[in-house]
Amino acid sequence: MDEPELLDRFEELQRRLAPFWSSADDPARPPNTIFVIPSISYPSSVLSQLESLQQYEERFLILFMLLRNPRTRLVYVTSEQVLPNVVDYYLNLLPGVIASHARRRLFLVSALDGTLRPLTEKLLERPRLVARLKSLVIDPARAYIIPFNTTPLERELAVKMDVPILGADPRFGHLGTKSGCRRMFAEEGVSHPAGFEDLATMADVVSAISKLRAEKPDLVELLVKTNEGVSGWGNAPIVLTELPVPGEPGETEAIELALKEQIGEKYSEFEAQFLKEGGIVEEMVSGEVVRSPSAQMLIDPLGVVQMLSTHDQLLGGPAGQVYQGCQFPADRAYAVTITEEAAKIGRRLAKEGAVGRAAIDFVCIRTAAGEWEAYAIELNLRQGGTTHPFLTLQFLTDGRYVPDQGIFVAPNGRRKYFVASDHVESGKYRGFTPDDLFDIVVRHRLHFDHAAQAGVVFHMVSALPEVGRTGLTAVADSAEEAQWMYDAVIRVLNAEAEDAFEERPPFG
Repeated sequence: MDEPELLDRFEELQRRLAPFWSSADDPARPPNTIFVIPSISYPSSVLSQLESLQQYEERFLILFMLLRNPRTRLVYVTSEQVLPNVVDYYLNLLPGVIASHARRRLFLVSALDGTLRPLTEKLLERPRLVARLKSLVIDPARAYIIPFNTTPLERELAVKMDVPILGADPRFGHLGTKSGCRRMFAEEGVSHPAGFEDLATMADVVSAISKLRAEKPDLVELLVKTNEGVSGWGNAPIVLTELPVPGEPGETEAIELALKEQIGEKYSEFEAQFLKEGGIVEEMVSGEVVRSPSAQMLIDPLGVVQMLSTHDQLLGGPAGQVYQGCQFPADRAYAVTITEEAAKIGRRLAKEGAVGRAAIDFVCIRTAAGEWEAYAIELNLRQGGTTHPFLTLQFLTDGRYVPDQGIFVAPNGRRKYFVASDHVESGKYRGFTPDDLFDIVVRHRLHFDHAAQAGVVFHMVSALPEVGRTGLTAVADSAEEAQWMYDAVIRVLNAEAEDAFEERPPFG
């Protein structure tokens, strides 16, 4: 079909979500079919930074918990097959459900294609596989897709499957770019760093830096960001201390040289990406103490904005800009503030007609006077690194986040906390298979305890033998206990890895 027809058909599909959602709490509702298609539909410049996609597609296996509803059929799609022992691990986390009953309602579909391309693209190349997915729908009026992010690829797949997406229509994609969210922050009165958006070339970047320095002569550091960069990829921090005084002759040439020297050997690649996507320049906010929290929300198909959680993000990588993990909930000193600021954007998105998960990243600084200031820096119209650990906590405790207090409370009245990471890694961990990990979990009693509603849940398990990495979420009744549990797991894994490589005498 041509593009106008495809767009009309997609909008028609999306209108199914509201009536379905309005009956979601009806215990007599008919069976439903949920497709989890965690396609990492990012630009090739981002995908090229990853070792494999399967580990990221498996981050959301915690959505097996949706099978707690005996009327739900879950179809989980990946690039490569999920190992049977990994499937068993998640099914055994299901509380109050007979695993064999849940297994009959779980359908695992694989494209059998491990190339570094979006899963959705692989599916569209295989019409018979798409037809098989479509055949698994019980009732078209009671089916939807949970994506990782929603691009024109996901839109085309939805139309071919005749199933709507619980995610933002790609026509809202511009709002999630670095330039688009800066404009929206300004329009909705959300505090954000000084800077300039809608830049098209590196010459625009140089000009913007010059203007920003004129406005803020004491500025020490700033960030140049491509519009489509994710998880810190596409961000270039630039230190300004060696530049001439703003406005002096030679400033333009000095800025150009600083950009080339500080971006380094990847300058040509960065410039090409900037020319393709455009981007922004904004100040690097600094203070006595700097934190990087986020606020997560869901805009449901009825237009209701649900504030789901806040997290303190843990950043790393060469420039300290890449997401590594998070602590939940965010510090109460600013959790309520960022929730209120994020809600402004949530209401705007709902008014525009967007649905699905979204998150706002902030920088919070504590001033010399001890006050906290929050600056919004990014809008993500997709699942994120904080989504799966929060879902883990939510599914396994049946608790809820209280936005106006910045706390999470389980049904038994206990507050809950977690520490999570996607980067539990070591070269020696490549010596582990998933079976080895599960053996370690059992022997050291690291698995999640449903009675105590505390313990550890692993994710990205298949990445262990391939790249020496896994992820985990440590849940406990206090922030200190969650951190202790997380650290204890790392100690155990390191000790087990060392022991595995120790030389032993031959048998016999």
